[in-house]
Amino acid sequence: MDSSLLVSCRSLGAGYPCGENPINMVSLSLACGGAALVMCYWLVRRLRSFERGTDEMNKLSDKIQSGAKAFLTTEYKYLSGFVFLVFVVLLAIYTADPVTGKYLGGDGDRVDGIRAGSCFLAGAMLSAAAGWAGMMIATDANVRTTQAADKQGLSVALRVAFTGGAVMGFTVVGLGLLGVSLFFYLMTIDRDTATSMFGSTNPGTLSAAVDSLASFGFGASSIALFARVAGGIYTKAADVGADLVGKVEMDIPEDDPRNPAVIADNVGDNVGDVAGMGADLFESFVGSIIAAATLANGDAIKVTLPFWIAGAGIVASMIGFFAVGTKDGASQKQLLFALHKGVILSSVFVLAFSAIIISQLFGHDSDEGWKLFACIAIGLIAGILIGQATEYYTSYSFWPTQSITEAGITGPATVIIQGLGIGMISTVAPVLIIVATILGCNALSGQYGIAMSAVGMLSTLGVTLATDAYGPIADNAGGIAEMAELEERVRETTDALDALGNTTAATGKGFAIGSAVLTSLSLLAAFKDKAGITTVDIGDPVVLSGVLFGAMLPFLFAALTMLSVQKAAGAIIIEVRRQFAQIEGLREGTAEADSDKCVAISTQSSVEEMILPGVYAVLSPLIIGLLIGPKCLTGMLGGSIASGMMLAIMMSNAGGAWDNSKKYIEIEGACGGKGTTTHKACVVGDTVGDPFKDTSGPALNILIKLMSMISLTAAPIIRGWEDWQYWYWGLIPIGLCLIATVLVWHFYWRHSQDIAAPIDDLIKTEEKAVDLPESDVEAPAAEGETAPAGE
Repeated sequence: MDSSLLVSCRSLGAGYPCGENPINMVSLSLACGGAALVMCYWLVRRLRSFERGTDEMNKLSDKIQSGAKAFLTTEYKYLSGFVFLVFVVLLAIYTADPVTGKYLGGDGDRVDGIRAGSCFLAGAMLSAAAGWAGMMIATDANVRTTQAADKQGLSVALRVAFTGGAVMGFTVVGLGLLGVSLFFYLMTIDRDTATSMFGSTNPGTLSAAVDSLASFGFGASSIALFARVAGGIYTKAADVGADLVGKVEMDIPEDDPRNPAVIADNVGDNVGDVAGMGADLFESFVGSIIAAATLANGDAIKVTLPFWIAGAGIVASMIGFFAVGTKDGASQKQLLFALHKGVILSSVFVLAFSAIIISQLFGHDSDEGWKLFACIAIGLIAGILIGQATEYYTSYSFWPTQSITEAGITGPATVIIQGLGIGMISTVAPVLIIVATILGCNALSGQYGIAMSAVGMLSTLGVTLATDAYGPIADNAGGIAEMAELEERVRETTDALDALGNTTAATGKGFAIGSAVLTSLSLLAAFKDKAGITTVDIGDPVVLSGVLFGAMLPFLFAALTMLSVQKAAGAIIIEVRRQFAQIEGLREGTAEADSDKCVAISTQSSVEEMILPGVYAVLSPLIIGLLIGPKCLTGMLGGSIASGMMLAIMMSNAGGAWDNSKKYIEIEGACGGKGTTTHKACVVGDTVGDPFKDTSGPALNILIKLMSMISLTAAPIIRGWEDWQYWYWGLIPIGLCLIATVLVWHFYWRHSQDIAAPIDDLIKTEEKAVDLPESDVEAPAAEGETAPAGE
């Protein structure tokens, strides 16, 4: 690249950060990533200063944590095989066809295979580690939140739950920024013979290094997809099973200890909404940085900028954390404002820090620098506006959710109709915001400006994710209060926090979808650049075919995950009905439910059901790219981004609104309060909405990011290919898809159970079912084995 094209770097002294050593470029991000982990350590110490409560509360909390650990251990065992296989493939491909030669001349460096493989491993391991750490803290914070609600009131309970969520937030940004910064530096080392072992800042070396980072994003995306899908299936199978049998058939309260699926339901909140969401936003966070660095095209300052903005966002999030707080007896609007204070204050500080960084790197009078600052600000504001729009459609403080409750007066059918309508119309505002962001940033700074808007949107992720991860902690706290049979006032406090958590979770999902779209668009632009595609004609039949195929994929993916929830929930329903029918005294509360069995069923079902959606997501871009070519793949990515965004927003918001329409009755006493026909109608709506908002909807934003990241990783391989030029290579992923489909159908889908059959027949069918080997599913609790039903 011509050095005259590079932005002039304003030195801060001794050539910093524009010297010959690329460690200068990521020094600030490394320091801020380390500070985030120090913040996590302080938060954990602070969290553990709060009391855990009674022995019964601790027993329940330990069972929830044990079940969550058993699920993640089983899931990670399966994923380790996938990660090893992809590592070997990347090692072989990039050793045979290294990318270094494309930037630095010559035949390339055969070490590129090791570089790509190691980046993939690092991305996968750090993503998994972030999910595990968040889950462990969340399952410890739940019982402390219950105790605080009992002994110290609403304000302290909010602080405890938010502290637990903040550990998740700062773990994600700390590990993410540390990992991507460190591996960027490592990828610059020994790229050409003209540089020292400490790396080089020449454009060719930086471009080659960023190319290797695409594999880091691929690893993070892969774990995020499987964690989100498996966790979502787990939590909603248990939730739907518990609600339909417990609340609808048996007419017992939510989280009643007599319900065998209650522990599994609470476990699911952690593996789906904490570990799953953490892995999801970990990938978005590092993906936005990688996309922006890729579109910098070797410009040292433009490569540096996303790393530094992300680091500044961590510092701003730390400041925002201390602004969160409320008073006892606060209303839902006051609770929402308590969390908004932290996000708004963080955003203000991000803008201030970004202005300082821009002025130092680009100079005070640089038009290009201030245009990029405007893009960062636009992205940050867009994230806040999407969150506000999502809150309006999903909080019971506003008309849309209240209208669903009122529709319940005429039965569950009208609840479903109204909820679907609210979900569909809720797509308008986020789309307008995203479109305005794209057009504005493109006019200011082109594709790089759009990428920086995504970095700006995700810069406050430390505190934004804390408000999201807080929700499952509050939900678990309410469950523990109910199961431990604490006073009603405690449940009222935790219900208020839980309703707030439902809204913040919906807001977090909207934020995740918006950031995923901007990140995916940036990755698409990077893919076009790396694949050598200059223009894309939407009227070209090859491109249009790709668009149509890509637009179909989110619907296929959502359908598979919805069907998986239905299938897994059916197994839970059968088991819960069996226990109520066979365990004497369970209905009266004189006998104890076998919750371990439901945990084991949810674990087995979710791990089985994650395979097929994951295989299709990973192999679809490879099928199109290898079989047809990069132009068709470009169309496929565009179609999947547009379709995936609409479907994800609709499903997430409709599900959140259905959930809070039920909470509106339970907490505010609307339409006659609990136990009325209106309440039961809204419970049905909530049950339909559960897989919408917690399984299929959230997984779609990972789908579009994963396919974009895989395409970017493969771009150097298919660069310059004509349509159908090497079609025979596409037969390999097609064959793998067919084999996976046949195997999954044979082992997991062909033995279906009729949930309408008599209990005795269901038991006989269940006894014939094939369980996972005992070594593959750890016992969720030491109190008993998970023997087949009926023994």
